[in-house]
Amino acid sequence: MQKFILPLVIVMTLGVSAQTKSELTKHFEAYYEQMKNQGDVQGVINAMTHLNVLEPSQQRSDTLAYIYVSEGRNLEALNTIGIDQNATDSDLNTEVKAIALKAANQPQRAIVFYEELFKRDANAYLAYEIAEIKLQMKDLAGAKASVDYGLANVKPEMKRAYYESQAPYEVSLKGALTYMKALIMFNLNQTDNLDSAINMLNEAVTMDANFNLAKLSKEALEARKKEGAKN
Repeated sequence: MQKFILPLVIVMTLGVSAQTKSELTKHFEAYYEQMKNQGDVQGVINAMTHLNVLEPSQQRSDTLAYIYVSEGRNLEALNTIGIDQNATDSDLNTEVKAIALKAANQPQRAIVFYEELFKRDANAYLAYEIAEIKLQMKDLAGAKASVDYGLANVKPEMKRAYYESQAPYEVSLKGALTYMKALIMFNLNQTDNLDSAINMLNEAVTMDANFNLAKLSKEALEARKKEGAKN
């Protein structure tokens, strides 16, 4: 008789376990929808984490990492999906790694993912991001090529956000690319290209009067020019 009791207990336990898992999954799916409706980001993260534990999937991990990076929680995003590049990475996975690594001041690693995104879907937005990173890496030729592509393909409705001031603001992507081109031009030759860089920054400010970063850069270069004239 004991021979039959043990298998019966195991079958019953597995049945209860499966039922519990199914009930938990339904519960957290409902919880996820409720948190999303309430705009509770932490609640969404909690629900998605539980769902990913109950029924792991790369899609859920990618979505969870995207939520983290959207909230500026870059380390948590990278801890969720890692930093390795895989041929099977989704566009969302690749974008999260690019954004998070750039924010974590890891340009050498971030550029790999931005260039992969550009291969998949070349556009002016990505051209700006690549140019900015390459300028930081002192790859001026690569930065210039990216800006040139961006300016050739930018559309009037495209915008770029900046967060260096107390109040975030948006400017036209064309203005942002013009600003980036001015910085690259100046760095290519800080003496001969000084006037051209100032003129280009003035062009960017003319396009977008609220472009604070371009104004600051222009003022810095004009101060440099005055200082040079005194000497």
